[in-house]
Amino acid sequence: MSPLSFQKSENFITEASSYLAGGVSSNFRLGMLPGPLAFTKAEGPILHDVDGNRLIDYYLGMGPMILGHNPEAVHEKVAASMADGILFGGQSKLEVDAAKLLCEIAPVAERVRFSGSGSEAVQGVLRLARAATGRTKVIKFEGHYHGWFDNVLWSNAPSLEAAGPREAPNATPLSKGQEEAASSGLVVLPWNDLDLLKARLAEGDIAAVIMEPAMCNSGAISPRDGYLEGAKEACEKNGSLLIFDETITGFRLSPGGAQQFFGVTPHLATFAKAMANGFQVAAITGPKDLMELFATGGVLHGGTYNSQLLSMAATIATLESVSAPGFHDDLANKSNKLQEGITKAFADAGVQASISGFPGFIHIGLGLTEKPQDYRDLTALDKARYRELCHAMLKRGVRALERGAWFVSSTHTDDVLDETIAAIREAAVEIA
Repeated sequence: MSPLSFQKSENFITEASSYLAGGVSSNFRLGMLPGPLAFTKAEGPILHDVDGNRLIDYYLGMGPMILGHNPEAVHEKVAASMADGILFGGQSKLEVDAAKLLCEIAPVAERVRFSGSGSEAVQGVLRLARAATGRTKVIKFEGHYHGWFDNVLWSNAPSLEAAGPREAPNATPLSKGQEEAASSGLVVLPWNDLDLLKARLAEGDIAAVIMEPAMCNSGAISPRDGYLEGAKEACEKNGSLLIFDETITGFRLSPGGAQQFFGVTPHLATFAKAMANGFQVAAITGPKDLMELFATGGVLHGGTYNSQLLSMAATIATLESVSAPGFHDDLANKSNKLQEGITKAFADAGVQASISGFPGFIHIGLGLTEKPQDYRDLTALDKARYRELCHAMLKRGVRALERGAWFVSSTHTDDVLDETIAAIREAAVEIA
C-alpha cells in the first residue's frame, strides 16, 4: 500500500492562511506532521479529508466524540430541536431535562449551571469557590490543564529547569502575553504527593484545590491509592474546597466520570467535551448550598450561549447513550484491545514505551521505561520521535494526537481496531 498523500490539505491551509492566522482557529491544531489537515466529512470512527483519504480517527475532535462522528441519536435529537428554535435567551424544557440527567449521573451534582466551554466553566467554579470560602488562593498541579485563560495557564508543560524545585515549583506561563500578576492567586504543586498537599493546605489560606482526578491532558496517570480521599479530607479539615476538572474524564471513565470510577465525590466539579458529543457545552456542578450562591449569593455566572437549544438536545442524547447498560464495559474492552495491540507491536519492534489508559482513553509514553506518577516523570518523553510515529501512522490511514493521547469511541469496531493495530505494527518498525 502506497503512503497517503496530504498535498491538498497543504494547499488548503496555505490558502486559508490568507484569512485565518496560521490557517486555523486554535493553536492546538498546529505542530503536527505533515501539517494541519482539512476535512470534508466524518462518520463513526472515520474522517475523510480533502485529499480523499479515509482516516481512522483517535483525535475524536480532541476528545468530545465519545459516540463517534455524526451519531444517529444525537443527529435526530438536534434536528428535531432545530425546528423549535436555536437561541431563546431564556429557559427551555431541554435545558431542565439535560440538567436532570446530569444530576442523576454525576455523584456531586445536586445543581447544575451550563457554560459554553470547559475553560469558561473552570472560571465560574473558581469564582464560586473563592466566594464560598472568602479566600483567594487556589492550588493547581504541574501538567494539569484547566483552560487557556491567563489565571490557570501556568505550569502546564514547563521544562524541569523552569519548573524549579519539586517541593515548591515555579509558576511557569505557557504563552507569551500572559500577565504575571494573573498567577498571584495560584499555588503550584506536583500532583500525587499527598504530604506536600496536606502541608500547604494547613497554612489555612487556600480557597480551592483544582485537579484532573486522573491526569489525562499530559498522560494517563491514575491517582495513587488514597490520594483523592486524602485530598478531600485535607481540604475539609482546612476549610478548602476540592474541585475535579472532569473535562476529559467526565462520561468517559464511567457514566459519572472519574468521581464515580474512583469512588470519591469532590465538593465541586466541571464537565465538558464528551457531554454533548461535539456540541459546545460545559457544566459546573455541585451541592445545592454551594451552587445556589450563583442565584442568591451575589456570584455572577453568565454567557449568551449558555444552555443553547441545540447543545442541550445533544447533551440529552449523549448522556442517555453513555449511561445505557453495558456502554462503558464495551468501551473498556475496545480500549484494552487497542492498548494490548500497541504494547505487543512496540515490544516486537523493540520500541520502548510506557502505555497506560482508562475506558475510552489511552496514552503512549514513548521513551519511558517506567509508569509515570506525575508530570515530572513525563518530561522524559521522546516527543520528537512520537511525532514521527504519528506521521508514520497517518501515512497508513490512522490519525492520533501528537501529545500521546488516544481517544476511543463506541464506534471503533473490532475490524477498525485490527486495522489500527496492523498500521501501528508497521509504523513501529519504521521508527525503530
